[in-house]
Amino acid sequence: MAELSDEGIAAAVQTGDAEAFGELIGRYEAKLKRYARKFLNTNHEIDDLVQDVFIKSYTNIQSFDTKQRFSPWIYRIAHNTFVNELKRKDRSGFGLFDADTVFPFLAASETADSETLQSELSQEMNEHVEKLSSKYREVIALHYFESLSYQEISDILQIPVTTVGVRMTRARAKLKEYYQSNKPHHE
Repeated sequence: MAELSDEGIAAAVQTGDAEAFGELIGRYEAKLKRYARKFLNTNHEIDDLVQDVFIKSYTNIQSFDTKQRFSPWIYRIAHNTFVNELKRKDRSGFGLFDADTVFPFLAASETADSETLQSELSQEMNEHVEKLSSKYREVIALHYFESLSYQEISDILQIPVTTVGVRMTRARAKLKEYYQSNKPHHE
């Protein structure tokens, strides 16, 4: 099974190979849990909701078009599940971001000093990301954390690709503005 694509495995599940779904769980469980952490705070909640995502995916696997990519399909199910949980709890926003994973490019960890710098930058970026509105935080998470393309983000959020680009540009500009406003100006 390991040599099959996600779409190939989904096709096998559609034709009755229920055990093949275990391979998809293995491939996506950690990714979906990381994604869930952008919405929710407790591991118990995350574990339960990711299991719900897999149950919904398995239940609806016949509706998956194997000519399409599997990852946007399952991320869409996850997105809806997590947003519905937030609505159920009547909470606002999308939770805390882990800047170490959202912005892995901040600093190379070659020395103890650079590790300290990276930790400080990550904490600062985390604070800035929390200030963003939810629509900007989400595109940042999907692009930087999940390494999804603008097209895949478009499919997941069901918005035009151009809107993804606009939100990404605005999110980056806001982050830069927040970052620069907290730095002392050197002359």
